Amino acid sequence: MAEIKKPAGFAKVQRPRLYEQLMQQILAFVEQEQLGPGDHLPAERELADQLGVSRATLAQALVALEVLGVIDVKHGTGAVLVYRPSVATVLRELREHENRLPEIVEARSTLEVKLASLAAQRRTDADLKKINQALTVMSQEIKNGGRGEKGDELFHEAITGAAKSSVLQKLMTFISEMVLETRLESLGQPGRPERSLESHRKIAEAISDGDGEAAAVAMQEHIELVSDVALLKDSQ
Repeated sequence: MAEIKKPAGFAKVQRPRLYEQLMQQILAFVEQEQLGPGDHLPAERELADQLGVSRATLAQALVALEVLGVIDVKHGTGAVLVYRPSVATVLRELREHENRLPEIVEARSTLEVKLASLAAQRRTDADLKKINQALTVMSQEIKNGGRGEKGDELFHEAITGAAKSSVLQKLMTFISEMVLETRLESLGQPGRPERSLESHRKIAEAISDGDGEAAAVAMQEHIELVSDVALLKDSQ
């Protein structure tokens, strides 16, 4: 019997990852229940039970939907629908997001490592106060059960300001929306907010000491930490 050869134009079919399957089921539920902007999804525990998965696995799907702007997740209120997209639209946007993640990480490494080094050399007492205030905000958010995203944002903004470089600041503003994607995704990983906070403290200490080299190294380590996100991994 002649061997059946795979046509040159065909690619290997990829099985959808588990979080993608969960996203599709959640969107199907939204469509079935005719939920609209402002409506709440069921509580995480209830959703996980209905889908037959752990809350940690469900959280990955919810983070993906939040990154894409489909839902808004706030501690204490749960997931609120922002808009009701088609499954095809969400999957296309997810692919685009995954494809640009490495480039976002690359841009952050290029800009923020330099910003940390400059901040150590140029920071004022007022800058250090803002950096420490951001750490306090993030710590309190985590203690209250949140992910610390506001404190995280304030921390990086304070370092950018302390660097006293208008050009680098404009570049950071330009990529801010893309950085927000990685912030939400990273802080949505189990145990990540606490690790990120400790990483921030190490950066802050180097900046306070005026050690530009140590600040740069600490920032690079931090970016490597936060770039380790589940959506980049082919987990099932």
